[in-house]
Amino acid sequence: MAPATSSLPRRRRGAGRVTLADVASAAGVSSITVSRVLNDPGKVSADLRDRIVAAIAELGYVPNGAARALASARPLLVAVLVPSLTNEVFVETLRGIREVLQPKGYQILIGDTGYDADDEARMLDTYLAFGPGGLLLTGLQQTEAVKLRLETLRLPRVHMMELPAPNQPAPPTVGFSQTAAATAMADYLIGRNYRRIGFLATQLDHRTLLRRDGWRASMQAHGLYNTDLEITDPGRSSVGRGGELLTQILASGMKLDALFCNNDDVAQGVVFEAQRRGMDVPKDLAVVGFNDLAASAWINPGLTTIATPRYEVGREAALRLLELMGGGSAPAPLDLGFRLVTRGSA
Repeated sequence: MAPATSSLPRRRRGAGRVTLADVASAAGVSSITVSRVLNDPGKVSADLRDRIVAAIAELGYVPNGAARALASARPLLVAVLVPSLTNEVFVETLRGIREVLQPKGYQILIGDTGYDADDEARMLDTYLAFGPGGLLLTGLQQTEAVKLRLETLRLPRVHMMELPAPNQPAPPTVGFSQTAAATAMADYLIGRNYRRIGFLATQLDHRTLLRRDGWRASMQAHGLYNTDLEITDPGRSSVGRGGELLTQILASGMKLDALFCNNDDVAQGVVFEAQRRGMDVPKDLAVVGFNDLAASAWINPGLTTIATPRYEVGREAALRLLELMGGGSAPAPLDLGFRLVTRGSA
């Protein structure tokens, strides 16, 4: 039977840093087993893992990388993983994070996961070796192995950009409902008497699929849904790709009143290509996007879109991480909402 947490010997203050061997002795296992729990917890039985985690918590053990950082004169570290360093959305999120953490003396380790969960897992392993005091992660779709490791390490972390499903246990999260935002946009188009509303999805990451679900829910509720209206492309979002995809849509003979693009850059490309072909936007084809990128207000006609609080997401996530690293309790998910911006394109 696993020993009760209170029965574990607590090291006295000033008795020296708690070591891996101390944890192993308290839990009655080898140092190799403790190391395995820290680095690959899925390979250790649940009962044994619980016993070691209890010993780590009771003794206040800090993995070596973090201990070196704490013992040195360097500022504390926070690791931040985002899907892209070129996407304006995440550039703004990082700005919000930096403006909170930098004045507090934190250095930020920034990683670009490329929308790949396995790359995210490998990058996280690398960054954990530097001993960050906390983590800021994008989304809630980490691999099961990563989730298990994070729970084992109990390292303060906040997830950004999404919200957990209702009644779904989740770590601290700051974001908005991608699904509700897309539903609002589809409802707007239907309210403007558009009926053949296509959904053009690139990248196909989890947030894009949540937006598709919102569009789909609205179309189904109004009896307008048709699978032919879903147009998907796994490639990266870009202005150029938007133009190419409109070319393909027109060549297929598909008839559309409006096109809801999952990102503004794709929507901008659709507008440019439509105009190059002599089409009138929105008379011949209404076009809407998502995220309200800076250029969307300046193209002609201006792009109707969903304004997302990416700067505020970064700022609020960083503030909550500071609270957690200071010993605060885990806050409830924070919904920052969204705003539908209407312009001339629809």
